[in-house]
Amino acid sequence: MRAIGCGGPVRLICEARPLGPRLPSLRLQLLTQTLLTTSADTDTAKASLRRDATERRRAVVRDNPHAGAAGRDNFLGAVHIAAGTSISAYWPLEEEFDPRPLFTALHRRGHPIGLPVILGKGQPLLFRRWEPTTELVRGPFRVMTPPSTALEIIPELLLVPLLAFDRAGYRLGYGGGFYDRTIAKLRAAGDALAVGVAFAALEVPAVPRDATDQPLDWIVTEREAIRAGATGRSQRQ
Repeated sequence: MRAIGCGGPVRLICEARPLGPRLPSLRLQLLTQTLLTTSADTDTAKASLRRDATERRRAVVRDNPHAGAAGRDNFLGAVHIAAGTSISAYWPLEEEFDPRPLFTALHRRGHPIGLPVILGKGQPLLFRRWEPTTELVRGPFRVMTPPSTALEIIPELLLVPLLAFDRAGYRLGYGGGFYDRTIAKLRAAGDALAVGVAFAALEVPAVPRDATDQPLDWIVTEREAIRAGATGRSQRQ
């Protein structure tokens, strides 16, 4: 597996850019929530943010029909990947950020692409090989996946869906913990780069988190590519 870092086959590039507009009401609400410290409070804060972010995303998706293409350009301009790096993506549900322009472009560049398969509650994801001619089948939670005959791949870079994110790299998912378990497993075995893909409007000051939450390395939106932890530093197209 390739080492992932600023000096290795994957080069991470970021430059200072002004921050885009924020969501005052959502930010203020979350700021209050994240002052809470107990596990129960964290779960409550996550549930509340999950409801708010779902509604916000529903409104945003209608106004951003070309977000996926913009995200593709921002990713390709910021994250440089070694030839042949295996990549996991996902087939978007109705209101999710669309990564298809990005993973289609990466496929054309020779990267193996896998889509997630849900094996069961409490388990990490498995990824099966996707090709443009692959006939997808519907799996649990309406997730579209390659058929069971498709080859399994082990991704070195994951494109991760989310409901909210912060610039420290933490994400709010759907509550099942599938990606956190998967990223933790891959990182325990070696290098794995996790890249969240989302609408810029879903950024919040701080995502409520606990010890099981895995941070992202990058977040890519239709506005910019954000190096996680590098506050105010991004690569924007």
